[in-house]
Amino acid sequence: MQNLTNGEHLVEVDGTNVRRVIENLEKAFPGIKERLVDDDRIKPNISVAVDGEVSPLGMLEKVAENSEVHFLPAIGGGD
Repeated sequence: MQNLTNGEHLVEVDGTNVRRVIENLEKAFPGIKERLVDDDRIKPNISVAVDGEVSPLGMLEKVAENSEVHFLPAIGGGD
């Protein structure tokens, strides 16, 4: 998504949960929400990690003032 953030790999936005973070990312970098969200839920091929822990709550996961939020391609596989 660095092509949407002018090449930045780290950006700062406000938000008390993942939904608000995504909304604020969309305001700052239009097009990000489309890549992360489908039908008001995190896309199934995306995982969200808050402070290093993958969240099962998706958009509802709480975010602290200094939290790091990462959007990662979901990993599948195995036999």
